[in-house]
Amino acid sequence: MSTISTHVLDTSLGKPAAGIRVTLQRDSSLIGSSVTDEDGRVRDLLAHGSSISGGDYHLTFSVADYFGATKRKSFYNEITVHFHISDENEHYHVPLLLSPFGYSTYRGT
Repeated sequence: MSTISTHVLDTSLGKPAAGIRVTLQRDSSLIGSSVTDEDGRVRDLLAHGSSISGGDYHLTFSVADYFGATKRKSFYNEITVHFHISDENEHYHVPLLLSPFGYSTYRGT
């Protein structure tokens, strides 16, 4: 059974980004939602016992409140990462490296 996780690191501060709302969607259907913990992680966006099938998904990171809480201006209010699941038995980890004026993502392990 697949799991989908993420880890958000604030590269401008050199530390995890806690308190960011992350949602998982397929098409226009909400599949999961959580908030990054003190380590900047969401360990699984799927409800316990839920499964996914192959196809296109997207994670949305709502970063406006995070930057607002740290009293920093940001170019982004939210960041959406689109990705494709081809093997529903694999774990999918989608980290986000974040700063107020840029971001990067990749498929992690």
